Amino acid sequence: MNAHVAAEVVIPPKLQVPSRPLVRIVIVGHVDHGKSTLIGRLLSETGSLPDGKLDELKAVSARRGMPFEWSFLLDSLQTERDQGITIDTSQIRFRTPAREFVLIDAPGHAEFLRNMVTGASQADAALLLVDAAEGVREQTLRHAYLLHLLGVRQVVVVINKMDRVGYGDGRFREIEAEITAHLADSGLKPAAVIPISARHGDGVVERTAAIGWYRGPTVIEALDRFAPGRPATALPLRLSVQAVYRFDDRRIVAGRIQSGFIAVGDEIAVAPSGRRAVVRSIEAWPGNDDTGPRHAGAGQSVGITLDRELFIARGDMIAHAQRQAPSGLRLKARVFWLHDTPLAVGASVSVRMGSAETRGAITKIGNVLDPGDQSAANRDTVGQNHLRPNHIGDVEIALANPIAADQYEANPRTGRIVLDVGGYIAGGGLVLALDDGSQTFPVAAEKSQALAARAAALDRALAGLSLAGRLAAIRAGLDGAIVFTTSFGLEDQVILHHSCDAGLDIDVVTLDTGRLFPETYAVWEETERRYGRRIRAIYPHQAALQDLIAAQGINGFYYAKQARIACCDVRKVEPLKRALAGAQGWITGLRAEQSADRVKVGLVIADRERNLLKFNPLIDWSRQALEEFASAHEVPINALHQRGFLSIGCAPCTRAVRPGEPERAGRWWWEDGSKKECGLHVAADAAR
Repeated sequence: MNAHVAAEVVIPPKLQVPSRPLVRIVIVGHVDHGKSTLIGRLLSETGSLPDGKLDELKAVSARRGMPFEWSFLLDSLQTERDQGITIDTSQIRFRTPAREFVLIDAPGHAEFLRNMVTGASQADAALLLVDAAEGVREQTLRHAYLLHLLGVRQVVVVINKMDRVGYGDGRFREIEAEITAHLADSGLKPAAVIPISARHGDGVVERTAAIGWYRGPTVIEALDRFAPGRPATALPLRLSVQAVYRFDDRRIVAGRIQSGFIAVGDEIAVAPSGRRAVVRSIEAWPGNDDTGPRHAGAGQSVGITLDRELFIARGDMIAHAQRQAPSGLRLKARVFWLHDTPLAVGASVSVRMGSAETRGAITKIGNVLDPGDQSAANRDTVGQNHLRPNHIGDVEIALANPIAADQYEANPRTGRIVLDVGGYIAGGGLVLALDDGSQTFPVAAEKSQALAARAAALDRALAGLSLAGRLAAIRAGLDGAIVFTTSFGLEDQVILHHSCDAGLDIDVVTLDTGRLFPETYAVWEETERRYGRRIRAIYPHQAALQDLIAAQGINGFYYAKQARIACCDVRKVEPLKRALAGAQGWITGLRAEQSADRVKVGLVIADRERNLLKFNPLIDWSRQALEEFASAHEVPINALHQRGFLSIGCAPCTRAVRPGEPERAGRWWWEDGSKKECGLHVAADAAR
């Protein structure tokens, strides 16, 4: 697993934070334990209310015939006043001589738990409220554990409504011991436990005679002791790409800087591709002059131009080349589950991180617990193979596409994920680890036999179906991810047309070796425009490519077969491993008449090496049938087909096919026609 540790960053003077530090504090606790009342009191006692605001609210209360409540300061929605509950998070600013504060009021109702997660995820510290009369409740414990889950380590416990228990220190000590023990179970130690009455002001700003037995800090004093979060500009550069625009002759990469800073002249690397370039200019909106800014920092939305054209798409992450963003296909996260349906191993979810989104399959769930009931008896019944609503667990996910993310401890701004089911947010969590998932695992003999048996059964079932029927049956027959690899040849374009026409949930991937024909890139762009979908590109690892070129030269593959095999391994075979990581099915455009080797290929194959089912839905199609279908349905076709190129690959190794030659004679054109498989469609140790 990749580990990423934030190091010190030199911040340009214009991007440095002001001298008065900012601290974001979330106030959490069970419903009706007095969060809004405490916030109203804090605003009043620190002089943070607009002139006349308090008198205005008292007048409104009088007109309604109800006593004034401090919580009215936050209840800006009429529905909240009528229902008497807080239904969303509210953010309020105030200051003391030592600190700037943003108070985040999070709802206490169980039904609004996801709103509480949203509020707490933005916080540097927390106030956890407990009603002195009611004591510690289930929601109190759940919120306490969520603070731990979301990485909030600075916590102050406030025992509110001491006036309801006669300001008795015995009751305070009882609750103090209970909540401290529960926090310890969650890995938290409160900085202070404070008795207060928010309604009457005891312990908020001043120690009053009513709590004369208490010797600790007031709420305001405890707030001033909170350490501010590390400024986002002091973290490594992470620019989340939102879109790429063309203006005049400029190609502008637009997005939001999540952390760090960027300057003209910086060398950047794009994750997950690893490609590098130098920042030529920074575009900002609105522009104040013709020169444009020279640098920008966290929180700003900017556009940048580069000194070379790179293929960059929404969801990519830009970082400094020396401190690249980790990316991978296998993700481990600590997840809080919100959906009504439990999350189970094998489930398919959508994973979002910033502007990136990809499908994923749940491969493992562990360390499951209900934060509202941490008793031993409950832990025994929770189970370890699924997550129920409002439960927490460590979840491992095999992603269909690689995403870039940081471990939460290294960079909270790019270390959180959201899980989506059916278009609705179903859970969220913190990134614990991320790797590329490229390693292969041996398949046990019994699993191999089961895979072969399933392939044989599917081969028979699909044989009599149309291409559209085959693709629909493949999608319906597999629960996990299905990857379709395309090189934009005639076969692949016909498959893509059927898949898009039926709206099938199939991941479309191309292996961009960096040596494709210009015509291939052109049909790639036309295809995306025609079908309205982004086709994911997998690139060779830069380090492996550099080592290959250093060893054999830029065109060394012309001189030895082993050099050609090594080139294909780096540019295609290894990237394919990453493309297929976590997939249950792989769709290709293979046809029987393409070469002597492929005549023996079946409609469905058990790929034991990759532990998946490989589908060749066009295996019994002729080239004439493909051409007729493409013409009838206006399928985008590579212009090279008109020049006699039938099987189109990397430009140096592919030529047009001469009359009478087999289709794949144009691949590795200088060799014997029976030895032209590059390694994608044969076993690693087979002759090529």
